[in-house]
Amino acid sequence: MLLSILIPVYNERTVVERSLQQVFDAPLPEGLLRELVIVDDCSTDGTWAILEGLAARHSVIRLFRHEVNQGKGAAVRTAISKAQGDFCLIQDADLEYDPNEYPALLKPLLAGHADAVFGSRYMSGEARRVLPYWHTKINQFLTWTSNVFSNIHVTDMETCYKVFRTDLLKSIPIRSNRFGFEPEITMKCAKRQLRIYEVPISYHGRTYEEGKKIGWKDGLQALGVILKYWLIDDLYAETKGRGALINLTRTPGYIDWMTSLFRPVLGDTILEIGAGFGTFSGRLMGRRLRYVAAESNPLHLHALKNRFLRTPNVAVVELDPGRAADFASYEGAFDSAIAINVLEGLPEPEIALAGLHRALKEGGKLVILAPQGRGVYGTVDQAMGQLRRFDQQDLEALLQGAGFSVETVRQVNKAGKPAWWLAGKVFKRTSLSKLPLKIFDKNLWLWRPLDHVLPWKGLSMLVVARKK
Repeated sequence: MLLSILIPVYNERTVVERSLQQVFDAPLPEGLLRELVIVDDCSTDGTWAILEGLAARHSVIRLFRHEVNQGKGAAVRTAISKAQGDFCLIQDADLEYDPNEYPALLKPLLAGHADAVFGSRYMSGEARRVLPYWHTKINQFLTWTSNVFSNIHVTDMETCYKVFRTDLLKSIPIRSNRFGFEPEITMKCAKRQLRIYEVPISYHGRTYEEGKKIGWKDGLQALGVILKYWLIDDLYAETKGRGALINLTRTPGYIDWMTSLFRPVLGDTILEIGAGFGTFSGRLMGRRLRYVAAESNPLHLHALKNRFLRTPNVAVVELDPGRAADFASYEGAFDSAIAINVLEGLPEPEIALAGLHRALKEGGKLVILAPQGRGVYGTVDQAMGQLRRFDQQDLEALLQGAGFSVETVRQVNKAGKPAWWLAGKVFKRTSLSKLPLKIFDKNLWLWRPLDHVLPWKGLSMLVVARKK
């Protein structure tokens, strides 16, 4: 396995060589190799020449340079994009943090317990240099504020030592160019519900005379970053299809409404394909003997495994609904199956329906929630990764062709159809705005009764079918 040590550097000619020698000499767990991904942020004091000399002597160094100074966050962002390891560890190029503590930082990751590990200067480490009182208090205030808005409890949000699984770190967009990187990555890890561990570290902080660069303006910026990413769900580097799932988690009333429609027709053993982040799984798995949440997206699989880590009746499995062979091991294993907003994103939904038919027992029920209305298909659907919207007769024909008999079709969310048509066909929107979704969710007491009154078909349809 490989550890990528990400090192942003700016004007550190007096300490950079000694600092990097400590990184070379640092112990690593057995079987773990290292690469140093160094990004010089347009140093002007001779640091770049020193780095070039080191890179020429050490093959583990991969050296990059910004032509314009952008800040620590920008340098870290570049380093992340270049990292090739299984894990990424962020290391400043000064002498404040001790690389001898790498094994402690990596232990929760290597054990499979953590997705991210923060090294805390305020837990009981080996040693900590006494620093100015107000500098410490500002750090602690920023950590407290971050905890309040992220609803996690870390003791040192501003720590440099943060270690991540590389696949997860690469999937998080980094927007901050300066020291706002620390609160930004913390807020996004919290919103992504990553498993964060803390370990105590020693700290040998510098004074401003010795070269420390962070200042009071960066503290104010950190507050702004915390508030910004509390309000904004900018959580994935590639949002196609995923942004809609994130927004869906912010509409608990709608989820509860849909769940109340699914629950009465489900049995004791359930297969859910395209389980996403477990938004519906978490509400439907209660009191079931066996609930299998299936996904093909690696990031969704990771989120599901975290969520149901200690839920014995829930199994998280990798299953591609567009690949028939993935259903082979579930022959006749379930009395119920669920596909919630899945079929519309598959090039060949017939394959998924045939697989679900195979996985159900005789007489087993399939519950489908699908977007309805070819004429409503627009830019919002395209941005979500939907290839189509179904008319009722289309979906019924697909089900019958797969060996199902359709029992009920219920029209759902008629009130939302005009707004969807305007957004996708008239205004050509490519995303769902958070505020209108919140307003819609808070007023479901009004919209739900309209499903029985309005004369047109719903934005979605709920179909219950039985295996013949």
